[in-house]
Amino acid sequence: MSSSSVQQIASASFPTRWGKFRIYGFRGEFGSDGEVRVEEAVALVMGDVRSTPALVRVHSQCLTGDVFHSLRCDCRQQLELSLAMIAQEEAGILIYEQQEGRGIGLMAKLQAYELQDSGLDTVEANERLGFKADHREFALPAEILKALGVTRVRLLSNNPDKVEALERAGVKVVERVPCEVPPTQHAEAYLKTKKKKMGHLFTSR
Repeated sequence: MSSSSVQQIASASFPTRWGKFRIYGFRGEFGSDGEVRVEEAVALVMGDVRSTPALVRVHSQCLTGDVFHSLRCDCRQQLELSLAMIAQEEAGILIYEQQEGRGIGLMAKLQAYELQDSGLDTVEANERLGFKADHREFALPAEILKALGVTRVRLLSNNPDKVEALERAGVKVVERVPCEVPPTQHAEAYLKTKKKKMGHLFTSR
């Protein structure tokens, strides 16, 4: 039998260059048959997110992109685009999950980079290391949204799996808003693999 428990740990004022948010810290426990998985995430919330379906981005941590501005992926550009779009509407939520490398962890992600340098694509590299193409689960973001009183969202995503996961958990996705950024030459193959092998939706590819 599976179970889940989500707890708000903290809440604080959070000014950014995109404007003033409130940052919330959440911890979730998920598991079945005695195995408990603990996940933590933060939610940046701006404005009124309850009266109309909120603009929401569920973003998975990417140290290489978000912090070091890597050009191998589009993660940082997506993060900045999402914050800018939320700021433009003066309302929305960005949930930042600690699921580095589509959930395989930082060191495995770097090993996957090494394999990609020898010619494998991102999916092949993950599978060579014994992982699925995408190890992420999106149970925590749905529970965070419900804890914030949000049950209807406009989801900023190109990933149909995120839409399905939120819907399955009882959060209605009234619209999927594309989260597309101009690719660099280094990320071109990465984005093609996302579309061809992982079903990501791109209007420009």
